[in-house]
Amino acid sequence: MIPFKLKILGAGSAIPSLHRAASAQLLQYNGSNVLIDCAEGTQMQLKKNKISAMRIDHILISHLHGDHYFGLIGLLSSLHLIGRTQPIHVYGPPALIDILHIQLKAADTKLRFPLIFQPLDSDGFKCVYSGKYLDFFSFPVLHRIPTWGFLIREKSGEPNIKSEFVAKYQPNPETIRAIKSGENFTADDGEIIHNNQITHTLSPPRSYAYCTDTAYFEPLIEYIKGVNLLYHEATFMSKFTEEAKNTFHSTSVQAAEIAKKANVGKLLLGHFSSRYNDLNPLLAEAQEVFPNTDLALDGSAFEIE
Repeated sequence: MIPFKLKILGAGSAIPSLHRAASAQLLQYNGSNVLIDCAEGTQMQLKKNKISAMRIDHILISHLHGDHYFGLIGLLSSLHLIGRTQPIHVYGPPALIDILHIQLKAADTKLRFPLIFQPLDSDGFKCVYSGKYLDFFSFPVLHRIPTWGFLIREKSGEPNIKSEFVAKYQPNPETIRAIKSGENFTADDGEIIHNNQITHTLSPPRSYAYCTDTAYFEPLIEYIKGVNLLYHEATFMSKFTEEAKNTFHSTSVQAAEIAKKANVGKLLLGHFSSRYNDLNPLLAEAQEVFPNTDLALDGSAFEIE
């Protein structure tokens, strides 16, 4: 099975602190590297984790609060300076491309590489990229300014044909293609061998969802239903529910309720307020609602399985 990994580069909120960086994470799949949000300091977090920025293919930006994108222009500038020529794909709020153009113009910088920008659409669940192995989807969440969540889903592969069948019947390429597309096989003597008897059962496509910044927002349950791994913001403990509501953020308990209602495999809490040095109380109250919950700590890594 192809490794599908998430690396947390930063999971703090609002301002960087000594104990955690602001929002950024890297999704790795079969040589493809997807950066999700890019707060100030993301380049240093990449270096600390021995990740080459040159290998990033796609960058998803959730919204235009600084703790989610102030590191982007610095990253793009560094890639330019070290000689990148391969295109990079950026997906974000429509106004983001104007901001980048202003910054580049002010610095009299013409990037050496193509910057391919895809504006996000606030109208429901949208596919923003479809590649050989992965599809990216965006969807609106509930925050003070337009903000998007993301779903990254593995594509269903073709089934593998059982080796004993190949050895016995020596199928030609056309027959192999037909079997992989789901057709049954008819032997020379007229025997029909059903497809599920000669192919290995495919594992369900794996998926990851990223939901930050957002108030408690049940409509997103439909978008993330059944994902293997969900990252949901948990800026506050439950005793600050009113503050969370007023600032369009969530508590750890609310994140767990979303995970439970969406029937996800595992929940990661993140986007922690800088007031918290010890995150275990947030974890404990979330686990009361949704036991399979963990903390998105800087430098931590998770397999999506």
